[in-house]
Amino acid sequence: MQIGIHYANFTHPQWDTHLASRLTETARVADEGGAAWFTVMDHYFQMEHLGGPAEPMLEGYTTLGYLAAVTERVRLSLLVTGATYRHPGLLAKIVTTLDVLSGGRAMLGLGAAWYDREHAGLGVPFPSMSERFERLEETLQICEQMWSDDDGPYAGAHYQLAETRNVPQPVQRPRPPIMIGGAGERKTLRMVAQYADACNLFAESPDVVAHKLEVLREHCDRLGRDYDAIQKTIIGQLDPGSDPDGFLRAMEEYAALGVTLVTTGPTDADPVAWTTRVCADVVPRLSEI
Repeated sequence: MQIGIHYANFTHPQWDTHLASRLTETARVADEGGAAWFTVMDHYFQMEHLGGPAEPMLEGYTTLGYLAAVTERVRLSLLVTGATYRHPGLLAKIVTTLDVLSGGRAMLGLGAAWYDREHAGLGVPFPSMSERFERLEETLQICEQMWSDDDGPYAGAHYQLAETRNVPQPVQRPRPPIMIGGAGERKTLRMVAQYADACNLFAESPDVVAHKLEVLREHCDRLGRDYDAIQKTIIGQLDPGSDPDGFLRAMEEYAALGVTLVTTGPTDADPVAWTTRVCADVVPRLSEI
């Protein structure tokens, strides 16, 4: 099993003077320490449970572009891009740019978006849930077309593109991998089966994840998709930094279900030290599971 480091909280001591250097060093440690992914959030405002809008939050793709220049191996993604945040044609161009400049290390993480306060705060439209899922599916279709040989028009219910030209194309061929975050059984997991290379599920418990993966398998069977071709990933709730043994025991249960990557992130005041400790003490043992 592999690990992904998710940097969600910028509110560390002296963040107003050390935010950039601390993020940079954490990413470098993850890169050199064997992490498979390094991800940040796609939010305008910090989430409520991490302090809300009064706390610092960087724009996601600008951050990833910066991190591409200070890392060499780790895959870079948002966990996850909200379908409401950027026009799909522009989103495909942004991810392509990240892929080209990182030497083929970009991944498109996508979800339907949920944080209404930040939309209202910055004046970004926040449609109904059903419309957000419609826009998510059209976004997936547009990105696939932008990353193909078809540079013709796209006509959807919400988006109309006159020409889907994208030069240069991504380094990764046929395209950067697509990961869909979320566990909705009727819409989200169906889209994983139809469009994605990876899913990302909340690690509520092995039983819950097993059920979600069975639903995904059913969607794959109905759509004629190879279930085994989809990478199964989770975002964990256990802290490998404070309890490595307990974390690894739990990951054995998820690995038995077919999960191959767990995403987790710094939980204390020093993300560099936390990531250093996890890469040294947990990553080698996790790779044996």
